[in-house]
Amino acid sequence: MVFVGVRVILAIHIVHFTPDNRRSMPLSMRHLSKVFFALSLTATLLAGCSLLPEKIDETRGWSAQRLYSEAKDSMNGGNYKTALEYLDKLQARYPFGRLAQQAQLDTIYIQYKDNEPDAALAAADRFIKANPRHPYVDYAYYMKALVNFNRNNTLLEQIAPSDRDKTDTATARQSYSDFAELTRKFPESKYAQDARQRMLYLHNNLAAYEVNVASYYFRRGAYVAAVNRAKYVLETYARTPASADALSIMTQAYVKMAMPQLAADSLRVLERNYPQSPELPKLNVLVKGAG
Repeated sequence: MVFVGVRVILAIHIVHFTPDNRRSMPLSMRHLSKVFFALSLTATLLAGCSLLPEKIDETRGWSAQRLYSEAKDSMNGGNYKTALEYLDKLQARYPFGRLAQQAQLDTIYIQYKDNEPDAALAAADRFIKANPRHPYVDYAYYMKALVNFNRNNTLLEQIAPSDRDKTDTATARQSYSDFAELTRKFPESKYAQDARQRMLYLHNNLAAYEVNVASYYFRRGAYVAAVNRAKYVLETYARTPASADALSIMTQAYVKMAMPQLAADSLRVLERNYPQSPELPKLNVLVKGAG
């Protein structure tokens, strides 16, 4: 609202009541001055606010193609927040155009690059649900898996890197499941080969994690738990590099539990499948001493 030529005329008789309400007296001139000052200030602020220029949207009237081109330029320059603003405007103004769906796919990538994994996953899920037959829906599945694959790459880990096989495995398992879904639904996708390689990496890391757990139990004298976890590795992650370590832990745990025959059996499996294992000389001495 614009106030032009504001003129305030007041005729005020202000009465101040004493606590016992028995008599009244006019307010002092000092109090009246405060009232007039507050009214004048309010009128000035209202008039001033109305005179502020309206913020101009430079993209008003832009075509979908121009919005998308500007978004791509910003994205390629690493200015992800600006790129996202352009894509949001494109989708809002041209929701049914061809570029709107491409904008949704690019939004997934931008939020992934901008370290917003939850937003990226939500965007991918929305696209998959709304466009299950889209020719590029495999990209949304791939990005879902990739977000979880890199989810532990936080700033803290970049400063102080940690071994992935010694950390929580929830996101790794979810990523493996997402990549598996991609390769199952879209075996000929251009992302399938990369997905399979990442699945192999995750498979080996999950096996290494379980061996670390078995080693933890062994170091603390929980030999039954160590053997059970090592068996789980052999059953679930057979033919991974971690299998040799699992057999080594089993052999040592059986020796500690005074079970020389089981220790010898574990050692024999290790020798047959991993003849180059550096643990063999030490384990042979250990088993012979126990027998």
